[in-house]
Amino acid sequence: MTFSLVGRCARTGQLGAAVTTSSLAVGSRCSFARAGVGAALTQHRTDPRLGPCALDLLARGFSAAEAMKTIVAETPYRDWRQLALIDAAGRTAVFSGAHVRAERGEAQGRDCAAIANIVRSATIPQAMVESFERAPDRPLAQRLVEALAAGEEAGGEFVPVTSAALIVVDRESFPYVDLRVDDHATPIAELARLWSAYRPEADAYVVRAVDPERAVPPPGMVAGKV
Repeated sequence: MTFSLVGRCARTGQLGAAVTTSSLAVGSRCSFARAGVGAALTQHRTDPRLGPCALDLLARGFSAAEAMKTIVAETPYRDWRQLALIDAAGRTAVFSGAHVRAERGEAQGRDCAAIANIVRSATIPQAMVESFERAPDRPLAQRLVEALAAGEEAGGEFVPVTSAALIVVDRESFPYVDLRVDDHATPIAELARLWSAYRPEADAYVVRAVDPERAVPPPGMVAGKV
């Protein structure tokens, strides 16, 4: 009962993931990303330990396919897991265990991969990939959120989704964007609204961290706060 996407911006090198589901706090369990390394998704009987493990392998120089092969081989309950990876070069890998419930699906595209389980249509991941590929010049965060919306439009879950999350990493060790929506009637639309509101401030928050003497308060913010 989750659909999600990992992606890379070939222009900026940013990496990220977006995910939505009908249960709470999906962003705390399912999506992971590390600057210059990759992004990972773990869902369906979710094991949150698998995301960081996959990123550690990518950081050691494994390709997405090599990291996925290793994770699957070393995971004792692999039949219950559904996973997606992208590495810094844009290579992807997906896995759906034998016990992942239908409808389920996987799709890989240019600089992206999508997975879904317990959804209305197995074509949802392909719809997400097509959406992501459609506008390569848009910000990665926007493309990821739009891909979630495309998955919802292609069928979505059997029950309404209630949580959604977006994470994007750029050059620093901390996320460039990390937005989450929980217990909301329309979490994908709310995630899109939050991204639109955060977008003008995202670069300013990076400057505040790495070069505070050059920082200028984002629009509407009182100097000295946050």
